[in-house]
Amino acid sequence: MDDFRIRQAIPSIEYLIKKGGKILLISHLGRPEGKFVKKFSLRPVALRLRKLLKRKIRFLEDCIGERVEKEAAELRSSSRKRDGRRNLFLRPSPALADARAIKETKIGEVVLLENLRFYKEEQENDQDFAKALSRLGDIFINDAFSVCHRSHASVVGITKYLPSGAGLLLKKEIRVLSQVIENPKRPLVVVIGGKKVEDKAKVVEKFSKMADFVLTGGLVAEEIKKGKIKIKSPQKVFFPVDEKNGLDIGQKTIKIFKEKIQKAKTIFWAGPLGKIEEKKYQKGTKAIARAISQSDAFSVVGGGDTVEFINRINHAEKFNHVSIGGGAMLEFLAGEKLPGLEALRYEDKKS
Repeated sequence: MDDFRIRQAIPSIEYLIKKGGKILLISHLGRPEGKFVKKFSLRPVALRLRKLLKRKIRFLEDCIGERVEKEAAELRSSSRKRDGRRNLFLRPSPALADARAIKETKIGEVVLLENLRFYKEEQENDQDFAKALSRLGDIFINDAFSVCHRSHASVVGITKYLPSGAGLLLKKEIRVLSQVIENPKRPLVVVIGGKKVEDKAKVVEKFSKMADFVLTGGLVAEEIKKGKIKIKSPQKVFFPVDEKNGLDIGQKTIKIFKEKIQKAKTIFWAGPLGKIEEKKYQKGTKAIARAISQSDAFSVVGGGDTVEFINRINHAEKFNHVSIGGGAMLEFLAGEKLPGLEALRYEDKKS
């Protein structure tokens, strides 16, 4: 629906280009269920990358196999040797900076491989598939925070066969989200809305203990009232007082929520406050977006629907951090262990 996630990956790609790296990009799109589906091809992503990077991007119509390995081999220096599995979490690799080792192609060449999810083995974390991916490069960099809660071959499996590290975006996501839950400036105001209420239950429960105010959308409020979400400090949690059948919040609720937002020093927001797919139900979410963007608080927003909406109304640049994570962001904030971070020994590095 927009190129937000593509743009967020640009800094890491440009960093590697400047350091003389030869880059093979691996990614996915949609849920093709392990088979080729034309509408989920990454070819349009390659075209967008060409515009954003202002350079040629080679697109390969597969992600494993002999032809891909041959193309990858042309990118790699025959003199380069692997040095075993090392953890390179949040540190640039000396190998990537060694431009002298680049002999067989143009420095900074970028290749995008086809959708990983065209193979069911990707989501099954099949080790043969992970090995096939690992044969394409000398080092693996994970810059995809949004799938770090998935035990997939390109997230977890590949780290067993290559020296692995985190990209600049993944580093930023962890730093900012850790700040929200570990050392926020107070008052901390949390806004939780959206449809996938079950995904947000643990986050609501956690923030009801640690936040100063929790402002909820209609569907989240309904689950709390039914006892399906347990909250420790009810006095901190504010429900809509004039919602329209869960479709939007009314003026009274907007006023209450804005008063809390204006007091905040840190704001975290996940999930729209109405059925934003229809323009007539966007008023509440738009008002809250504006209130947060106009506040002096450190503001963090995440979740696919919410991010797409604030991009659409040109408010994304007014937030301090816009997370690419949806489920991964919520699980991280709830204190869950993310397989993608564990594969990079994140907990070891954190301690």
